[in-house]
Amino acid sequence: MIYLIIIIAVFIIVMFPVVMVFTGKIQMLRLSTEREEAMQIADAGINYYQWHLAHFPNDYKDGTNLSGPYIHDYIDYDTQQTIGQFSLTIIPPLTGSTIITIKSTGWTNNNPGMTRTVTAKYGIASLAKYAFLSNDVIWIGSDETVNGQMQSNGGIRFDGAGNAPIQSAKSTYNCSSNQGSPCPHLENGVWGSASQNVQSFWQFPVPAIDFSSITSDFATMKSSAQTSGIYLPPSNAQGYSLVFNSTGTVSIYKVNSLLPNTSGYDTTGAVHNEYTDYNSRTFQATDSIPANGIIYIEDKTWVEGTINGRVTVVAAQLPYNSSTAPTIYIPNNIIYSAKNGSDVLGLIAQNNVVITYHAPSNLEIDAAMISQNGGCQFFYYPGDVKNSITIFGAIMTYNQWTWTWVDGSNNNVSGYSNTYDNYDRNLLYGPPPSFPLSSSDYQQISWTSD
Repeated sequence: MIYLIIIIAVFIIVMFPVVMVFTGKIQMLRLSTEREEAMQIADAGINYYQWHLAHFPNDYKDGTNLSGPYIHDYIDYDTQQTIGQFSLTIIPPLTGSTIITIKSTGWTNNNPGMTRTVTAKYGIASLAKYAFLSNDVIWIGSDETVNGQMQSNGGIRFDGAGNAPIQSAKSTYNCSSNQGSPCPHLENGVWGSASQNVQSFWQFPVPAIDFSSITSDFATMKSSAQTSGIYLPPSNAQGYSLVFNSTGTVSIYKVNSLLPNTSGYDTTGAVHNEYTDYNSRTFQATDSIPANGIIYIEDKTWVEGTINGRVTVVAAQLPYNSSTAPTIYIPNNIIYSAKNGSDVLGLIAQNNVVITYHAPSNLEIDAAMISQNGGCQFFYYPGDVKNSITIFGAIMTYNQWTWTWVDGSNNNVSGYSNTYDNYDRNLLYGPPPSFPLSSSDYQQISWTSD
């Protein structure tokens, strides 16, 4: 009996740790299961709100018109029993952005103290996904570099450097003489003397972009500017000059007179006798960039300075008249305080976006530009050769765009000899306020869990 008691005692002593380890593993397995279930419930909250955005894309309050968080039961599909809950916190987009942040925290009824959180960001792509979008033909010279996606509804001659898709809606087309020798000639949708590495980015034909789809709703933007933005009526002078300041403000001037320059020609061959640079100005006011980011001007507009904030400048008159549609002029550098997406400028001209005759020989423009019915360009002034232009942003233009004019031997005869075009990737989901969006639904940008 004593030996039996000793054996039982030894057995208990030996088995107790084994039982404790086994019990601990069962507990860990249960906790792991509940932790995974909490994760799945949290992720279900993300999926739910993605569905909600597909049906109500502008609702950031879960259909309640109340502040969150918003708590929902999670029902098991197989048993139809409520086994947990998820709580949603919705962060709406910043002004001009389409990025919505969804934070979902999930837990089970069996262990509500065990929570998991998933954070996802969704956005609607803007039409500023293109570094260049043109309704007309494009010619990229041998000294030009394009960083970002390009598309033309016409044909593209590409002699320079690029690092992203270069797309044409044409399979073949008859190039015109303004694309240099050997034109006029039948060419592929994309052609030129670019390196084989760059030619690997050529794609043609691709579906054409309906250029009317990038037409902004000027009437709505004008109303927004009048209500809570900055609205400037016809100046009864030469127009307005906007100088953006690094303090997040804009100084507004009325332009009284212009500096003389020689006659120039645009990309359609039309002669331009008008002067493009302001001379005397009268100070009007210095205002903060409005909360809705809209500055609407019914006159010619000069834009320059340092951008600190998110803003769109529109130069337009309604109804549209080709003889009175305003142009936006760029007489000097436009630079972002930071190139991380926090600062962004949209320039939407009902007519042309023009670099002025007296603009610096070395010029930087940080902006997303739209020329609704004209072109983004430096006019052809024979013999007016400048050094370099750097673009950080995007260009959408109805007619041909160019900063450089060359002769039949590809020699620069007017404009900027060196062009550096850099796409601002922040524009894809964070365009300037009221910038046109694509027709796509919300797309997931990021997904993280705790």
